[in-house]
Amino acid sequence: MTSAYPNEYDIRCDLDACQTYPIITDSERGEMFCGGCGSVLVQRMEDAAYGERGHSWEEFSSRSRTGPGTSLAMNDRGLSTMIGRNVDSSGNALSGRTRQTFNRLRVWDQRSRSRSVSNLGKALIQLNAMGIKLGVPEPAVEKAAYIYRKAVGEKLTRGRTVSSLIAASLYAACRESGIPRTLDDMARVSNVERRILSRDLRTMLRKLGMSLTQYDTSSFITKIANNLGLKEKTKRDAVDLLRRAEEIKITAGKNPVAQAAAALYIACMNNGEGISQKSFSREAGVSDVTVRNRATFLKKNLGL
Repeated sequence: MTSAYPNEYDIRCDLDACQTYPIITDSERGEMFCGGCGSVLVQRMEDAAYGERGHSWEEFSSRSRTGPGTSLAMNDRGLSTMIGRNVDSSGNALSGRTRQTFNRLRVWDQRSRSRSVSNLGKALIQLNAMGIKLGVPEPAVEKAAYIYRKAVGEKLTRGRTVSSLIAASLYAACRESGIPRTLDDMARVSNVERRILSRDLRTMLRKLGMSLTQYDTSSFITKIANNLGLKEKTKRDAVDLLRRAEEIKITAGKNPVAQAAAALYIACMNNGEGISQKSFSREAGVSDVTVRNRATFLKKNLGL
């Protein structure tokens, strides 16, 4: 099928005699050629047209000409071949002999998968489940899958649990993406002791040659404040306190979560919100003494 193509891409023939002729598009061959001399101007043109419109998810899925995008968070990256069940492409039932043949093919397809591929699939399922529980966005989960694949390639799974390495990979991805999630959060959702998780994280970072960036302390303020239902003014005051503390360089080497909790505690007292130190320590995952000491330290150095 050919049609006159509106010259939106500034494609034209070089011959002066052809300047008045339209550009013809052959959608079947994927070519654009001059309507005057017939010279082919574009070859292997991509079809940018949309498929048929669907008014429901079922119609859209059945009429769509493309599948989901590839992702490292899938063991086959979303490019697996599925052997269907008992019907052909037209929806007609298969004969008995053909069904037996495809059943054997399906069994051998399952058996032909190596143990490492099977273990990787189970690990990535667990990774996606942890990401959902912690509310981690999909790009960070995919980055965690990439880190875990590198760890598997370095044979770090020997002597270590899959849950611990998955949690360590997700924590490293959150650190690189600036998503405020602590080791305690990872240990809770993965059912791994924090001590073991911290040890495996250090080993993984050393073997893979990774270095994690420091968390922005203010990123934990929003998380803690939202959980406690604090006012927006309290959040802004706490961010301002941390900014002043960073300017005089008294935040280095301190627990960022504890500093965020202490800044929020001071801001709450200044704004008349009666939230106890116990509440802040529970949300931050630190002790009451830590929150109190951090708050005293900030008050002393900021002249409050």
